[in-house]
Amino acid sequence: MAKLNWGIVSAGRIAALFCQDLVFSENSHLYAVAARKQTDADEFAKQYQVEKAYQGYQALFDDPKVDIVYIGTPHNFHFQQAFDALTAGKHVLCEKPMTVSTEQCQILVTLAQDKGLLLMEALWTYFLPAMQQAKQWLNDGRIGKLKHIKVDFGYPVPFNPDGREYNAELAGGCLLDMGIYPLAIADYFLQSDIDNLYVQAHVCETGVEDDVIIIGKSDDVMVSLATSFQCRLGNNAYLIGDKGYILIPDAFRAKECHLFHLDDLIESFSDDRQSLGYHFEADEACRLIKLGKAESAVVTHQHSLLFQVQLAKVKALI
Repeated sequence: MAKLNWGIVSAGRIAALFCQDLVFSENSHLYAVAARKQTDADEFAKQYQVEKAYQGYQALFDDPKVDIVYIGTPHNFHFQQAFDALTAGKHVLCEKPMTVSTEQCQILVTLAQDKGLLLMEALWTYFLPAMQQAKQWLNDGRIGKLKHIKVDFGYPVPFNPDGREYNAELAGGCLLDMGIYPLAIADYFLQSDIDNLYVQAHVCETGVEDDVIIIGKSDDVMVSLATSFQCRLGNNAYLIGDKGYILIPDAFRAKECHLFHLDDLIESFSDDRQSLGYHFEADEACRLIKLGKAESAVVTHQHSLLFQVQLAKVKALI
């Protein structure tokens, strides 16, 4: 089976981590990279043995050998780059959040559907074996009826008023940058949207939030989420039922999960992977393209639209 040629949009840190893991994806070939500067593209290509290095993204989109594009730029650039890639006939795996508004997300979804091209938000956490094992335990009733979900994700980001994270004009703030993880992880285990929202946030001098707590409810499930640029949070997920609970340490990059009944550890799972874990989403994208599918059943277009709605609702309460 022929490998699919990946074109990488960005020579930054996240793109580097993704490319580091592509060697673990059997159906993937790292073919091209594009950056704003030719020197950056050349250096990235040399480090990761990429065949082609382009200055400017349109040149990559126009390369007929590129099958699928991975977009790893800051999220305020995602919409236009994904739009241009789809318009050029390329499948797209786009980092989260895929856009910065529901309207942008809907435009991309409609375009991808009209062209019959894969559009998938790069929510790698959904494809991690430990996350899937936790969901299986939940579905099997191992913790009884789900009552609480608690998820947080935060790392200290030094304040820089000109940096992307703190620049309002670049869609800065911890909600879009890190808060997508707690929201998405909660949604992975819930059956309905989160409502009755209560939000507390700290807004820094540039006008963006750098610490956020979200409390809400999904049917009968209480939801507690947090994200921060101020400090490292626990970064764990807890699924708490009336018979026990599941702990997922470092849930955003989960390698293990643990099943408890009251204070007793009943079962543990570890995937013992050698990779970071990004190749699982790459495998899914390749599988779908080879099947002629334009949408993932794991990270659906509706998931991406829901994330945008939730982010907007939280943002409105800050």
